Amino acid sequence: MTTSNPITALLLDIEGTTTPIDFVYKVLFPYARAHVGDYLANNVASPNVEEEIAALTELNKDDTRRGLEPPRVDGSVEESSLDKIVAYLYWLMDRDSKATPLKSIQGKIWEAGYNSGDLRSQVFEDVPRAFERWQQQRRKIFIYSSGSVLAQKLLFASTQFGDLTPYISDYFDTNVGAKKQSESYVRISQAIAVPAPNILFVSDVTDELDAARSAGLETRLCIRPGNHLQPEPSNHEAIRSFDEIV
Repeated sequence: MTTSNPITALLLDIEGTTTPIDFVYKVLFPYARAHVGDYLANNVASPNVEEEIAALTELNKDDTRRGLEPPRVDGSVEESSLDKIVAYLYWLMDRDSKATPLKSIQGKIWEAGYNSGDLRSQVFEDVPRAFERWQQQRRKIFIYSSGSVLAQKLLFASTQFGDLTPYISDYFDTNVGAKKQSESYVRISQAIAVPAPNILFVSDVTDELDAARSAGLETRLCIRPGNHLQPEPSNHEAIRSFDEIV
């Protein structure tokens, strides 16, 4: 597989692209859910957690205004309201929400899990081989995921193949924008100082690829075992391994 433009940067999704979906849904998400109550209770006085709870409170109001009927989070941020916040976080998790404060909290819980040895991340076997090849070719590697930058760094630092973070130039999360909005990819192109046509974005979700292509990026649809089926026909060239990117 070749590209029509000289590719100098690879922009990679994580879930279903570098990492099996089962690891995310059957390991990471359940771990965060099981520990979120204790995490908030133990860190409620932390300025970062206070900011995340304040953001969740505003998000809850917005969800309520939109008629989504979330568990209500009312009143001030204090110990007595933590049960309501946890219930709302469960609700967001059940909806596979990409909300930034949720992703931030999940990332900090996973950080504790990695540090304690409870968690070890997974990537597909072709990933470290491709990272080495692209580095030798002087192509830069960037990550763009709905998971927080912290969670991304933790994942690549703790793989079954060792620490892969030295290969990665930078990370982007929903703070740069939603993955299905073309403006997000324009911002990334500007941030890394690489013209859009020289960036190859690889993801398992066609809506994300559509947004990237509309911003001028090259795209490839990543098909991995366990991935969710995407609408057909797709106008994005498909790959089943990073070995196909040459």
